[in-house]
Amino acid sequence: MSIYSLSLSTQVTLDMHSLNNEGGEGNQIQTRMVNIVDGNGELKNVNAISGDMIKHILAEHLHRVAAASGLPLCAGCRTFNANRISADVAYMAEIADKNDSDSLAQMLQTCAMDDMLGNLITAGSKSLPRKSVVEFGWMVGIPETTRSDSYFHVKYASERSDKQREADSAEGARKANLGQAIFHRPANSGQYALVATIEAARIGFNDITHEYVIAADERQARFKALLEALLYTLVEPAGAMRGTQAPHIVDVSGVITVSRDVIPAPTLSPIKAGYDEQLAQLCQTLNSIRPEALSAHNFGSLAEYAEKMSGLMADAPFVMQYAG
Repeated sequence: MSIYSLSLSTQVTLDMHSLNNEGGEGNQIQTRMVNIVDGNGELKNVNAISGDMIKHILAEHLHRVAAASGLPLCAGCRTFNANRISADVAYMAEIADKNDSDSLAQMLQTCAMDDMLGNLITAGSKSLPRKSVVEFGWMVGIPETTRSDSYFHVKYASERSDKQREADSAEGARKANLGQAIFHRPANSGQYALVATIEAARIGFNDITHEYVIAADERQARFKALLEALLYTLVEPAGAMRGTQAPHIVDVSGVITVSRDVIPAPTLSPIKAGYDEQLAQLCQTLNSIRPEALSAHNFGSLAEYAEKMSGLMADAPFVMQYAG
């Protein structure tokens, strides 16, 4: 059966990572913290990874998958330029005198990444948005099981200025031949909740004319590449400080919900205990409105997640008429 939309509600256990930071103040790197309301209705302050960072991780994987699969990419996306098709000089010149619907159609035909990840083109008086077909929430630490700490580090340097050399000499012979820079680096460990949604039916869909502008087999190839990139997003979560603080991926569990009709594939945050059971019940209830529209696919490990995703990648083409 065809797939209309797909959602992911997952709980990921990561140890000793520093994937998303606020910046630095003095010699202290500040990890990203947010205020949330937990499953019991209480306000908590927890570590989090922004949805922007998660989408960037997906974009990196999608770039490699799309190139390896021979999907069309604009000049900007071929070099992984953050501006994507806006950095494609040839495309920007071609749409200068075109209306928005034709410009959007050409964007979708030219580049799979702009089609699926969205963009905002501004050229002269033109302002042309393309809404992303994939959406991410913040990856939020579950309060009871997430902790953030700051660790002391020293960077040694044998080359010093005269001023620093004099300061070191004043502290004694112990530091006479060696300078040092002290700094503090955060590390976070715990269980994190992540929700994501893919509007599969919007791939290749011109939101202005409400028509598909690429063939069905091309849309299916793009959808498969997007699912593969979503799989790799949990297999290898990129981000800051991976050179010395690559995260320990301890566990992955959750639910993939799939819609085969116009009902949106639902999500429920793993911040709340029992979210997986509630999602299964919700799918059953909504199926009473549109029979067999929704299905819930539970997984209890990264291996099971890969198995479920690979099965969906081999599924039949998604619905061909988007009810936008």
